[in-house]
Amino acid sequence: MKKSQIDSDRLGNKTKLLLKFNYTSSGLSIVFGLFCIFIIDVKGTIPFVFFLYASLNLLNSVAFKYHGSLTAMAIYTSILSWASTMVISLCSGGINSSFIFILAIIVLAGYVSTQLLGKIYMYIVITSIVIIYLIDWLDLNIFPDEVSSGAQDLFSLASILFSVYLLGWIFGKNLLETHHNLYRSKSEIEKRIDEQEMLLREVHHRVKNNLQTVSSLLNLQAKNSDNQQIKELIKGSQNRVLSMAMIHEMLYLRQNLSKIEFKIYVQELTEYLIKSLNDQQHDIDLVLDIPDVQLGIDTAIPLGLLINETVTNSLKYGFVESRKGCITISLKRNEANDTYTLLVSDDGAGFPEHTDYRNTKSLGLKLIHNLARQLHGSVRRIKAAKGTCYSITFKDIEKKLKHIPQPRT
Repeated sequence: MKKSQIDSDRLGNKTKLLLKFNYTSSGLSIVFGLFCIFIIDVKGTIPFVFFLYASLNLLNSVAFKYHGSLTAMAIYTSILSWASTMVISLCSGGINSSFIFILAIIVLAGYVSTQLLGKIYMYIVITSIVIIYLIDWLDLNIFPDEVSSGAQDLFSLASILFSVYLLGWIFGKNLLETHHNLYRSKSEIEKRIDEQEMLLREVHHRVKNNLQTVSSLLNLQAKNSDNQQIKELIKGSQNRVLSMAMIHEMLYLRQNLSKIEFKIYVQELTEYLIKSLNDQQHDIDLVLDIPDVQLGIDTAIPLGLLINETVTNSLKYGFVESRKGCITISLKRNEANDTYTLLVSDDGAGFPEHTDYRNTKSLGLKLIHNLARQLHGSVRRIKAAKGTCYSITFKDIEKKLKHIPQPRT
């Protein structure tokens, strides 16, 4: 559901609630006024205020149909309710009047409208109660008590019923309906999320299977060729495909469907490469210095391909003469500019310093630099006493794109 539709529904619910409160409180005020005149023989200010409140509140509801301002109607209703409750409370016992509890309903009505109005009404009501108490304490007698001692119990009973009916029938019922609607919406949203996660998990599973099928086809193609160079080219393509398949497999098997645990992925990928490319059974050690970090799929795929190329180059060309070697991969996060630095190095033979990826025929070297640009970063070769070392600086692409506004559909 779109945000505009949600806001419209919320505004409509508030409008219905306030109109229901106005009509119900006006009707009860008329009944209460008649009760005061004919049952408990109170014919002064109290019934007059009840009838005046009912009339002005009904006019307020009718006026809303013309001006359409919910805030104006809510403020007018609150002021009218507050003034009427103050006068009736002062005329029916002051701080001891049972009708004073209507002030609490005014606060609740304010919070139903907006949080700001609720806070304002709360402070006004607290101040009003203190004023009523001070008037009684100072014995100012601004408003004479119109309810006789014999009618006090009936007036209290009517006041309590008036309060409970408004609180229960209007606000209590609305809060219960709102709670049920929220619970139903929450359940529907959770159900949709579960369905989407299931579908996304299935997508990752199928992508992984398709990539593995492509890898198997490449493997069959390599077996059908007698050309060793072609076999090596196909093997390189096969490893690139499998490096992507591993990511989709990790996303399928784990809870997080958008990020992968990078350290585990690098370990599985490099161990596979060492096992599959180490034809001469060299003693290759693997050293990983990678923190527990999760990267988005848009970052992990090109980064996995980049690691595949650098490790493949090390295994194919770095340890031709040596029977023992070490490949080191480390990752550090630069908090200052929210970037990562990946170091991939070996202690093998290395390659000539004058080699440039722009004029070399090596597809692997070209891919390394192209993938670095895809990660919005850069790659450079660090001079080492022995072997080869690459330093790749990049950003988590998913984090960068998260704040880019999406086009409206």
